[in-house]
Amino acid sequence: MRRYRFGTIAALFAAIYVAAVLASGVHALATGDPALLREIVISGWDADFVPYTWWVELLMVAGGVLQGWAYWQVLRGRPAGTAAVNDRPVRLLRAALYLSVSCTLLYRLPIPYPWWSGVPFDLLTFAVAGLFFVVLAGALPRWLRLLGLVAGLADAAMGVTSTVAYGLGQYSVVQFVSPYQLGNAVHLLWLVPVLVGQTRDARWRRGTVRMGGASAALSLLSPGGHSTVTFGGWGVDYDLVLLMVLGVLGVLGTVWQARSAHDLGVPAPAPAPSPAPAVRRAPARAWPLAAIAVVPPLIPAAVNLADGMPVWTGPRGAVDDLFHGYVGYPATVLWVAVDMLVGVGAPAVLVLIAIVRRSRRLLRVTMLLLTLAAAAGVVTSLTTKSEADWQLIPETVERRLALYPDGLFDQNEKGEILFGLSPLWYSAALAASALILLLLYGAPPAARLRHHVLVTALATSVALCFLPAADQSRGPITTAEDCSPPEPWETDGRPMEPPPPTGSRAFICAVRQQNALAFAATTPDQVLLAHGRRLCAVYTRNDPRELARLGQVEGVNVGNLSGVLAGICPAAKAAVTAKAAAQNREFEEFVAEERSKCDATPRHHPLIKPAKAIRLKEPEWPEAGLDLYDEFAGEGRSTSAGPVTAGPGRVTVDTHPDLHVCVTLETYPRRPPVETKGWDDVVEVGYASRSGEMSFMDGLSGTELPDLSLDGRKGHYRIRVHFAWFPWKGEEYGTQRLLIMAYPGPGDKVVTYRRPSKRR
Repeated sequence: MRRYRFGTIAALFAAIYVAAVLASGVHALATGDPALLREIVISGWDADFVPYTWWVELLMVAGGVLQGWAYWQVLRGRPAGTAAVNDRPVRLLRAALYLSVSCTLLYRLPIPYPWWSGVPFDLLTFAVAGLFFVVLAGALPRWLRLLGLVAGLADAAMGVTSTVAYGLGQYSVVQFVSPYQLGNAVHLLWLVPVLVGQTRDARWRRGTVRMGGASAALSLLSPGGHSTVTFGGWGVDYDLVLLMVLGVLGVLGTVWQARSAHDLGVPAPAPAPSPAPAVRRAPARAWPLAAIAVVPPLIPAAVNLADGMPVWTGPRGAVDDLFHGYVGYPATVLWVAVDMLVGVGAPAVLVLIAIVRRSRRLLRVTMLLLTLAAAAGVVTSLTTKSEADWQLIPETVERRLALYPDGLFDQNEKGEILFGLSPLWYSAALAASALILLLLYGAPPAARLRHHVLVTALATSVALCFLPAADQSRGPITTAEDCSPPEPWETDGRPMEPPPPTGSRAFICAVRQQNALAFAATTPDQVLLAHGRRLCAVYTRNDPRELARLGQVEGVNVGNLSGVLAGICPAAKAAVTAKAAAQNREFEEFVAEERSKCDATPRHHPLIKPAKAIRLKEPEWPEAGLDLYDEFAGEGRSTSAGPVTAGPGRVTVDTHPDLHVCVTLETYPRRPPVETKGWDDVVEVGYASRSGEMSFMDGLSGTELPDLSLDGRKGHYRIRVHFAWFPWKGEEYGTQRLLIMAYPGPGDKVVTYRRPSKRR
């Protein structure tokens, strides 16, 4: 057994960690409280996000055991023995890799970190990219090293910019610098050349390169900042469980970095000249037999192409949901390309190449790929719904079909998407080709390795169950402040009213500003959208039992969330639109009723001719009465009489704030006769106008009446206010009538011509 420099200490630490994981797992299963287990394995995923479920906790225990193995790999150091005498660039690369691993492990400690603490770690990636460029000088051609260097530096710059932008709350900058369509493509453009160089360099062991390959595969599939979407019933969200698993698998990248540094610490084995290993080839078979293996994938493809459908599965089933909901955009594009290639019979070309070359390795890979594709077709067929939940949301339908040719998928009269042949026909054809290849070119029993079956089974399980990658990003977080209009100082004093948010942003802003769902303010937008779309599916189905169960388990009354869900849920939007239309009709009927009241009030017939008379067509609705004031007026005592209060440079008429007022305004060149018949209150006061403008207004409601002055005349006026209640259809109050007269005249005396015997 190989010994390592710190192997004993690393094994002891790993054993203690695994023991803590197992003990906390037993505690979680016994008490139903997974807090301690999840804090140890993957902090931040408490029961508020993913409720306790026994199989979820078993997954976390398995993930903790994997992490224990990873810690042993990281902490054991280089193999024991003579240390390598390295050049300065190699020593610096080892130091940079160890520092990077240390930073990763440091973030696992349960202590708070400011956002800027991640900047040194991001800056360290610049050094790692540059040093790999130098160290791999003898293993890679210059152009490939330059490609890796440029990609590595770009990836590091994107990481630093994203960290700073997140810390400063500039989430739009993150989307610009690192759009989700890129996924981890830039990172892979650096990592893949490095792995190729490690493969050609004897200083790195094959196990290290394999670990890097696993990390690269996970990075390819990683969703990065892409939002995940889930639909389902009540209880555990499977997409959130998947994100938890992804966080555990992220340890593979750390193991690769640590092992890359470990391997550089020992002398490289001396190159021994040896002949290239002979390629093991299977015996040739008669071409009619070999042709039988090529034909099956072409049969369903020909049937589909005859109907104008060049796809294998299309946007349906769990496998397609996996690639469109949980992995990065580049992997989604690759999946659609594979879907189209299998749909037109491309597996037949792969089978033909394997038959022509007849290498054992190529034949095994071909049979494995055919088997995986057949299994994917079976899973797709078993998990396809006649009307999937995502088809209820138009924007989701558009996103799922965006990568396929326009007009490829039609819809029937029920709105269901029409596909071609069932994937089971493709599965049968692909499985038949794999079986024929096995019968024709399978290795004899004596040449088969005993562990092949186990390795194949494990590889298939991992490929089907853990296709999504690690390195899951939390994604952007929209705050309540982000949803508010900008302050005046942010727009150079110019008033700016942004258009109301729509779609996903409308939902997120509603949740943030109204606290409609029990999520912390730091919850990523993708988690909110996942729950929102799940609630949309529940809202659309409107199953009373499902609604009651959701209310009991999660305490959510989906029926009251129509306004919140309207941005992402057509059914909720339709309900909100219908409710708004009903409210508009009710308001219009109310306004029409108030207008009818004013139309029914008796018109005033002046006893002498006024200079101007205005009967307002629309009823007014002041909330704090009507004020007439002069901004240049001095101070003095105010006097009240009935609904009128008068003071220096100010006249106030009190009205009922819950009822409309029917207003008539009259201005006379001389004093009009006093009229009290039909009025409850008639009060006359004095008012001095220095501006030559007299308009009653209410600042609270924005009401402003026409000017009462006599052609803009400045000076002293007398204001006579007439007020009365007008009965209407047996209502307690009816409506309010108001006649205000103004004429030039001296004196500030308050005169009451009429008052009611009893006020309402």
